[in-house]
Amino acid sequence: MMLTGFAGLVAGACSMAIGEFVSVYSQLDIEVAQMRRDSGQNHEPVQANGHEEEKLPNPLQAALASAVAFSAGAMVPLLGPSFIRGYKVGLGVVVACVSIALVAFGWLGAVLGKAQAGQSCLRVLLGGWLTMAVTFGLTKLIA
Repeated sequence: MMLTGFAGLVAGACSMAIGEFVSVYSQLDIEVAQMRRDSGQNHEPVQANGHEEEKLPNPLQAALASAVAFSAGAMVPLLGPSFIRGYKVGLGVVVACVSIALVAFGWLGAVLGKAQAGQSCLRVLLGGWLTMAVTFGLTKLIA
C-alpha cells in the first residue's frame, strides 16, 4: 500500500507540475503577444521594462510550487496509517487525517486569499471527500 501510495505521489506531483508548466507557459505566451500588440512590435522580441517583467508569470516557479503543494498534500494519507496494520482502522485513520488536512488547507487558502474561512474549509473538505470516494470506488472496481 505504501509503495503504491508513493508511486501515486510521484506520478501526481509530476502530472501537476507539467500541467501547471504548460498552463502558465501558455499564459506567458498570451501576455507577451499582447505586449507586442500594445507596443506595435509584431515580430521583434518584446523588451519589457522591469515593472512589466515582474508581472509576467514564471512557468518554472509555478510548476515547482504545484509539485511541492501536491507532494505535501499527498504525504498526509501516506503518513497517517503508516504504523497501523489493520485495513479498516487504517482506512479510518486515512479519512480522519485527510479530513483534518483538507480543513487546514481550506482555512489557509481563505486566510491567504482574505476570504471567508468557513465556506472555504467546507468547499475544500467536500471536494476532497468526493475525490477520495471516486478514487476509492475506482480502486475497488479495478482491484
